[in-house]
Formats: sequence, C-alpha cells, structure tokens
Amino acid sequence: MTTIKDVAQLAGVSVATVSRVINDRGYVHADTRKKVEDAVKALNFSPNEVARSLYKRKSKLIGLLLPDITNPYFPQLARGVEDRMQEQDYRLIFGNSDEDEQKEQDYIQTFIQNNVVGVISSTNYPHSSIYEKLKIPVVFLDRTSLDRPSVYADGREGGRLAAREIIKRGSRRITVMQGPSQIRPAQDRFEGAIEIIRDAGLDYRVIQTTSFSINEASVWAEELFRKYADTDGVIASNDIAAMAVLHEASRIGRKVPDDVQVIGFDDIPMSSLLSPALSTIHQPAYEMGREAAGLLIQLVEQAAIENKNIQLPVSFIERGTTRKVRSDG
Repeated sequence: MTTIKDVAQLAGVSVATVSRVINDRGYVHADTRKKVEDAVKALNFSPNEVARSLYKRKSKLIGLLLPDITNPYFPQLARGVEDRMQEQDYRLIFGNSDEDEQKEQDYIQTFIQNNVVGVISSTNYPHSSIYEKLKIPVVFLDRTSLDRPSVYADGREGGRLAAREIIKRGSRRITVMQGPSQIRPAQDRFEGAIEIIRDAGLDYRVIQTTSFSINEASVWAEELFRKYADTDGVIASNDIAAMAVLHEASRIGRKVPDDVQVIGFDDIPMSSLLSPALSTIHQPAYEMGREAAGLLIQLVEQAAIENKNIQLPVSFIERGTTRKVRSDG
C-alpha cells in the first residue's frame, strides 16, 4: 500500500511538505506543490481520511449504526444516508449491531475512536446511557425519541391503514403481530391497528415478537397458526414477518388471500417479487435516510434548525396477498 513516505520520496521532498500539500495547510512553493501533486497521481495515493481528519481537527466522518443488514429495509435507509452525505463530501463508517446492545455500544466506541463528528443510529435502545454521554450530535433514524433529533415514518397511521384495508376486504378474525416492545415505531404500528379493529367492533389476537430478525420470523409464523388456526387476516410487524406467514400458510394448506389475507410493513424491494406479491405499508426508507443525513449535517455545522423531529407519511400498497375490495355496483 502506498504511503505518504513513498510520495515524499518520489517528489524529492519531506513528509511534512507532502502533508502540507495534501491538507492545504501552510505555504508550499508552486513548483514544489506540482511535484507533490504529480507524485500523488503517479502513485495513485489516497490519503487516509482518519489521519487527515485528526491532522486538520475537522473530520468529515459520520458513524452509521443499523440493527440488521440481513433485512433489506435497512440498506435502503443506508443508501439514502450515503447519497446525501456524499453530496456534502462526508464519508461513512458503518456498524451492524445485530440488535445486540453490547455490540451497539462497542460500535459507538469505535466511531468515537475514529473521530466521527456525528452519529446516525437506527437503534433498538434509544434510551441507552451511551447516547447520553456522547458529546457529538446524534440523529435517530427509523426510531423516535422525545429528547433527540429523529427521522421516522408515521407508524401509527401505518397500523391504521393496514387494519382499515384488511377489514374492508373481509377479514374478521385478525391476528396482529406486535413488534419489539422497546421500539416505539413498532408499538405505534400495533396501537394504530388495534385502534381501528376495536372501532370496527371486532376481536383481535396478538403474537408478540421480540425482534425484526429474519432468523426468528418463521418461529412466530408457526406459533401464529398453531394458536389461532382460524385466523383469516394477519397484520405483520414487518415484511420479513409477513413473508414467514406466507410460507407457513402455504405449508399448512391455507390459501392466500382466499383463506387468509396478509399485510406487511416496510415495502422492501423483494415484496413485489413474491407469489402472491405482498400487500404492505410503504415506508419511504430512502427518503428517510436522506432526511436523517441532512439533519445531522445541519447539527454538525451548527446551522439553524426549525424541526429536529421529522415524520414522513406512509401509504398502502395493494398487491396479491389481499383480496380486491368488493364493489356494490
């Protein structure tokens, strides 16, 4: 790997001179500067961003923490963050916590050690003491917090939408999969769905889940049909859980959507590729990522901010796991 010493040797100057040119700090004669720039190009030298940020005392590094990169929803968030950050010449250090609090704390420490100027966190533990101790800006993404800047979708309205649509299409024995209790948006979805089901005068059943992990989704789907064999409608906690429900329904001979309707949440890319394609609540994941990045940049650069809590709208996407609405005409 090419080092700054290699550049200095080729250019016939000191390492300190190369450093001044790279960091645009201090006087360097025009001829000398050209020699260094030519050597950098010839050797295809890319200065270490962390070293540069430490030298200049002005980092352009941001820490991005996601809970589960095996769930296609979270890379959509990450892409939105990355695209917005690159427009402002920021770079990302990425961590995958696997929904594990200790691993999350370890990554936060790693971010700090790498001199990040801010953190975007899609945390399962927004009230963790580690966030209270941070001396740099933090934005929660796809998570809410009363005392922290946050970007999130309208989960409560998403739950209401799912319940309205599944009732409108004829389901009467509805099971709602309740997401992890410590994640506020998951509870908002659940409460929104229950509100509409109660208003319709219907009973409902609940399957409590403890994560959004793909590894455990099949266990909850099996539990759902074992406990509530007569279920004719499922509002899933996310698209991954909904896919597990579809798989289990097929395994036990329940036809979708004739015997049981299923509505997911997130609208991850593969939802439309299933057979039948998954009806779901669309969250604008890419746009949420961009909004979170923009908000953090404003905080880092100490710009005036009108709104530190940004909520984006959701929508119902009708596909093949719900029946068509009956027309009286």
